[in-house]
Amino acid sequence: MMNMANLMQKAQDMQKKMEFLQEELGNLEVEGKSGGGLICVTMSCKGLVKSLRIDPSLVTPDDKEVMEDLIVASLNDARQKADAKMAEETQKAMGDMGLPAGALSGLPF
Repeated sequence: MMNMANLMQKAQDMQKKMEFLQEELGNLEVEGKSGGGLICVTMSCKGLVKSLRIDPSLVTPDDKEVMEDLIVASLNDARQKADAKMAEETQKAMGDMGLPAGALSGLPF
């Protein structure tokens, strides 16, 4: 019976750590760029866009489609970096808890 209580306590501790990690990931930011840095997006690791910078040289009516494409590319770049950072931080947290890689996949936290 003691082992079950110990197991339940460990599960609760793990859930608290994962909730803390989720909160921390909301504070971590990544930067996505396109067009050689002409468009730059700052995004939280939870996908919230914090800022968008557009080089003034792109702001012309003739380059509207180019600018739109570059904005989409920079958003996608930031999202990929955010996903990679989330995976990296999750792996670190799992290692700190003594869990193997992928042990928490599919769980709701």
